[in-house]
Amino acid sequence: MKSSLVSHELTMSSREIADLVECRPDTVKVTMERLRERGLITFTSLTEKSHGGRPGVVYRVGKRDSYVVVAQLSPEFTARLVDRWQELESRSAQPAVDLDDPAFLRSALLQYTERVIQLESTIAEQAPAVEFARAIRNTNDAIPIGKMAAVLGFGRNTFFARLRGDYILMDDNRPYQHYIDRGYFRVIENVWIDAAHEPHPTFRTLVTGAGQVYLQRRYGGASGASR
Repeated sequence: MKSSLVSHELTMSSREIADLVECRPDTVKVTMERLRERGLITFTSLTEKSHGGRPGVVYRVGKRDSYVVVAQLSPEFTARLVDRWQELESRSAQPAVDLDDPAFLRSALLQYTERVIQLESTIAEQAPAVEFARAIRNTNDAIPIGKMAAVLGFGRNTFFARLRGDYILMDDNRPYQHYIDRGYFRVIENVWIDAAHEPHPTFRTLVTGAGQVYLQRRYGGASGASR
């Protein structure tokens, strides 16, 4: 018995991407809009019901462009995106099951066995790098942005300007709230008193362990052209 395959282009919604990278759906949509304005991705707008049953507008994007979106939002979640696409493609390409056909069952078992072996090999190869990133991400040590700039090979002012240009920092060099929510930055607030005894708040932005991993992956190879 021949298997029947579903033939259509798979897409992923902005809501699914938000779930994968642990980010607000509206933040994902804003990022996608900016990337489309720069000509980097394309997407379609659709009205879909949320988990609560209320309709809302979502953006649906193809496989290649979904990687661009996740790379912009949070590269460390790329593995989750890979797993999600494998799940979608597996569902799409799943052949019709004929339990009465021994040849089909043998073929299916062989395919799944090979896939498991391949995944186990990939996990083993990536384990040291994943463990290193996890150790840094979980550290309690937070460092100033100026020190992070030096680690990446940027000048301090150049790096601050780059982060503002990429909408990670605001004009006052404080991070946007969604980057704080992800645990990438910590803002320390102090107050100094002037000669007239007037209080003035000051803010200092620190990069957490998770933020160090994020900035290293995003800017680790970009300093040479930015000095």
